[in-house]
Amino acid sequence: MKLGRLAQMAKQQIDKRGGSEALKQDAQQLSKIAKGPGSAGDKAKRAADALKEPGAPGKEPRGPHRG
Repeated sequence: MKLGRLAQMAKQQIDKRGGSEALKQDAQQLSKIAKGPGSAGDKAKRAADALKEPGAPGKEPRGPHRG
């Protein structure tokens, strides 16, 4: 697979999840989970649940079609 095609696919997935701002919010949320209390299994479950919804909790994801 060519690097340009891989980059294009990554950009499409980021846009699908709400853009770069939602990606930053996801990363911050995962960082908090990783640094928080609990076992590795508990953290993995919380992280998986957090990634089911893009961006910060309670915020509407914004993609190219939503403005």
